[in-house]
Amino acid sequence: MPQVFKIGAYWVYFWSNENDPLEPVHVHVSEGKPVKNATKIWITCRGKCYLAHNNSNIPKIALKNIMRIIEARSDEVIVKWQAYFGKVDFYF
Repeated sequence: MPQVFKIGAYWVYFWSNENDPLEPVHVHVSEGKPVKNATKIWITCRGKCYLAHNNSNIPKIALKNIMRIIEARSDEVIVKWQAYFGKVDFYF
């Protein structure tokens, strides 16, 4: 799993196999190492975050802070997505 960055105990990462066709740019978040069905956050074309689901059950306040940090670093996420997957599409 390509790790994008860490936020405290939380890992922000991509899955190596993001389906075919490739899904729009997003990250997964879990406490500690990557897990199946982790929280999924879409990155919009304007760099905002949209919560797809919180399967990792991250507490609301922590999730809000994580999403703010991901938004602040969305350019970095998009650049790393492009470098890893070779293209970038957005959910909306």
